[in-house]
Amino acid sequence: MKRIIFSAIVVLALQSCQKDELGNFQNDPQVFEFKEVGSITLGGLGASEISAYDPATKKLFVVNNSDVNRIDVLDLSNPTSPKLVSKILMEPYGGYVNSLSVSNGKLAAAIEAKVKQNAGKCVVFNTNDLTEIKQITVGALPDMVTFSPDGNLILTANEGEPSDDYLTDPEGSVSVINIAAGYSVKTLNFAGFESYAAILKKKGLRVFGPKATLVKDIEPEYITVSEDSKTAWVTLQENNAIAKIDLNLQAITDVFPLGFKDYSVANNAFDFSDKDSKVGFGAYAKVKGMYMPDAIAVQEKDGIPYLFTANEGDAREYTAFAEIKRVKDLTLDYANFPFGTALKADAVLGRLNVTTTLGDTDGDGDFDELYSLGARSMSVWNGLTGVQIYDTQNEVDQRSIAAGLYDDARSDDKGSEPEGIALGKIGNRTYAFLGCERTDALMIFDVTNPRYPSFIMTLKTGDAPEGVLFVAADKSPTGKPLLIVSSENDGQVKFYSL
Repeated sequence: MKRIIFSAIVVLALQSCQKDELGNFQNDPQVFEFKEVGSITLGGLGASEISAYDPATKKLFVVNNSDVNRIDVLDLSNPTSPKLVSKILMEPYGGYVNSLSVSNGKLAAAIEAKVKQNAGKCVVFNTNDLTEIKQITVGALPDMVTFSPDGNLILTANEGEPSDDYLTDPEGSVSVINIAAGYSVKTLNFAGFESYAAILKKKGLRVFGPKATLVKDIEPEYITVSEDSKTAWVTLQENNAIAKIDLNLQAITDVFPLGFKDYSVANNAFDFSDKDSKVGFGAYAKVKGMYMPDAIAVQEKDGIPYLFTANEGDAREYTAFAEIKRVKDLTLDYANFPFGTALKADAVLGRLNVTTTLGDTDGDGDFDELYSLGARSMSVWNGLTGVQIYDTQNEVDQRSIAAGLYDDARSDDKGSEPEGIALGKIGNRTYAFLGCERTDALMIFDVTNPRYPSFIMTLKTGDAPEGVLFVAADKSPTGKPLLIVSSENDGQVKFYSL
């Protein structure tokens, strides 16, 4: 039974800090209480996905695809009593609205076409009177939208998912919209990397759809932009990679395959089974995880951009192509898995969902290695090189268990399922806010030193938190830092404050 946590004592270092001989930051702590201060329910399933806040009008905009596709508009002048005041209907623009972003009195919405393999739209509205400013055609299935910090650019991650029969597979792309140039748009694809596909695949890039080319198989998911608005990074979730974009050149310059997480390492051990009548962590040789991040955020420190990712994982499951099977349904190589029969028991590895696109290393039809989807963690990567700096290993699941929130029914799939992430400053400290979809939790880490994140606390959220938004004190309607978490399964938006 889940234990509900509405508040927690948080150690927040808001004063100056010193380094020890190892270079780790030493906290000078002050104690505050983070607690839920308000909530609103906007409907049922799909009623509360992604939120964006406008400090000038004190309006919160929320994606709502529960019945009629729309953007709900809330008056957030008092977070203890948020009020639904208006709606923006999506029918004139296409199908589902997938993402929102706000900057300088403008609300940008990423909207997929009614046939999602067709070109989508980014529509910009005035946050004051909700009137339309501009419609811009972007790539297929724009799944995320964001403004650059300087407010001059709008970027959309166009996922380009295939049709269910896999006969139509549009290019994955990133659209860059220049506001000052009359909302001119340049849509960037990955054609320049096609000739390097074999090299990138050896490093861990996944190109695996039926008869796939790299340019069509790539599926951009989520974007973050540097503070100087010169560089962007986009997660390629299904492809297990991050791409880097030079915004001055308007060109994709790098693709960083993320490699794999080794579950034979003790600190990476997790609960592989939902049918073992317990939460029991195990470590197994030849079992790995694909990081496959969803949300991403960037923090620059000492000239290095550090990328924080929520390593959710995602499978391709279509009528014409489905990549996952349970371990018990596979033929395992005896040399690598000498106790394969025992491992395939439901209470051991049998229930674990793995991809069938990797693992047969010698091409003889059996599996020499096993690759699960996602890494059940938060990672930190060097944004210049793509090298991993830090990973929470199995801490997210462990913290979920400690809080009484772990969902053992998801052990065979993605565990706590980290999905959303946001960074924010409180005083002179920087924090990462990690949304965990399957444990209905928000975890907070001190990442002032991005090489050594430190866990702070866990908060209970609504059912399946999708959007995580941090509002700094100077932009908050209350003058205090505000956390906004929108949950897609129960339509709740919850507000937390110090």
